[in-house]
Amino acid sequence: MSTARDPRPLTGEPLALDLLNTRWNKEGVAQDLLADPEGLAVWLASNGLDDAHTADADVLRHLRQAREALKATVDGSLAQGAPLVDAVLGHGRIRARLTEEGAAEEPEFADPSWGPAWLAARNYLDLLAQAPDRIRSCAHETCVLHFFDTSRNGTRRWCSMAACGNRAKASRHYARSKEN
Repeated sequence: MSTARDPRPLTGEPLALDLLNTRWNKEGVAQDLLADPEGLAVWLASNGLDDAHTADADVLRHLRQAREALKATVDGSLAQGAPLVDAVLGHGRIRARLTEEGAAEEPEFADPSWGPAWLAARNYLDLLAQAPDRIRSCAHETCVLHFFDTSRNGTRRWCSMAACGNRAKASRHYARSKEN
């Protein structure tokens, strides 16, 4: 289990979007949490996956592949990204079961190192089924973060009102004051 703090500016999004948010900009410099196994350990711990999955080179490679597939879909198009996401989904399946508690579904993987990548890709399918129009990219021109809009009226524009939303407001205010 990683004891390192998660350095990302936006956490807590659904797993698929949280994987996309392992890349972000900090003061104009691109950051990548999945640059090394230590960052992978932080991501696994942040998402409660560190007990079942080891932060090794195979998991890291598979997660990077899933991140690129999701990026192609979210920032590109379903047509562009679908084969890439399907390639990740091909490494696992849902097994339906009947337990003492009732119906249950469990993910199964021939190779457990695909687990976190598969779970993120599967989560994206769930988001598409739930509300595809609520999967958003931050509206700030320099921000690369994504979020699932859970606002009541579905009008959230910023990854964070405190960060990107405030920067946009300050920028508009500066432009208005400069005109006067």
